[in-house]
Amino acid sequence: MKLQSIILSFVMIFSSPFAYSADKALRVGMVTDVGGVNDQSFNQSAWEGLQKAKKELVIKASYQESKQDADYPANLETLFDAGNDLIWGIGFKMADAVLKAAKQNPKQKYAIIDFSFGDKTPANVVGVMFKAEEGAFLAGFIAAKMSKTNTIGFIGGMSVPIIHSFQYGYKAGAKYANNKVAVLEQYSESFTDAAKGKAIANQMISKNADVLFHAAGAVGDGVIEAAKEKNKMAVGVDRDQNYLAPKNVITSSLKRVDNAIFEVVADLKKGNFKGGTTQNYGLKDGAVDIAPTTSKMIPAALLTEVNTLKKKIADGKIKIPSDEKAYTVFAKTLK
Repeated sequence: MKLQSIILSFVMIFSSPFAYSADKALRVGMVTDVGGVNDQSFNQSAWEGLQKAKKELVIKASYQESKQDADYPANLETLFDAGNDLIWGIGFKMADAVLKAAKQNPKQKYAIIDFSFGDKTPANVVGVMFKAEEGAFLAGFIAAKMSKTNTIGFIGGMSVPIIHSFQYGYKAGAKYANNKVAVLEQYSESFTDAAKGKAIANQMISKNADVLFHAAGAVGDGVIEAAKEKNKMAVGVDRDQNYLAPKNVITSSLKRVDNAIFEVVADLKKGNFKGGTTQNYGLKDGAVDIAPTTSKMIPAALLTEVNTLKKKIADGKIKIPSDEKAYTVFAKTLK
């Protein structure tokens, strides 16, 4: 009788919709945006998060790469047909396609990076947002302190709220460090055109900018290349991009998409999928920060200042602006 009870218990556990046995591993797929899985930025970071989940959570991971926006619906459908338990859309540009797929397939779980559907989030969707302005603030502070010309630059991909958070966080950090620093700003209107990024960077360098920060996906490859060729300083984004130019990338504004991906997948495996909500990750969650290589690229005294700022931000003592309106208010508090 005792043996029968044990067997029954095992049957109940492994027949649970939230339990995954060795012969039925959790399947998770992701659709990249047009930057592709090797964009040196957030698509690549997302895939690294799934690879970590594959190793540590013993899941099956896959991806579909998008070459153009029109590929999103078909790629989502491919992952649905493949029987994935969770399907990720990587980037705000996929919002419409993810929402449509979620409504068409209400029993299928979806998640999206860098977008929130707010109160209208479907019960089978999790949105993931980051307080990117917090990491960008630290990067801007470093840029202004390291600049020798008192002029720095920001190159954005597209003028959308997600990128505004980088722009105004960076600008706020720079002005917090030195209110007299000039911040040149321009959008490339692309996340893939590296040549355009290089052209904008060179134009800013010609105007005396000696530190350049990009929040523009693969466009940033061109920005960093220009900084390397002209022996200027650069600030990477999303991942630690120092390896692209070890003598020039002094820091990177990290957005740990990989960690967020891993956490949501881990929750799902535990049967705790937070459908219908948006998860917000910031500095205090370890989801945004500056790159580990920063310690090798800036003076120890400056790193100490940055660490002090980190604590103040995490404790809520400094509220970092993420848009133009909030930045205008913030700027009035500076001397």
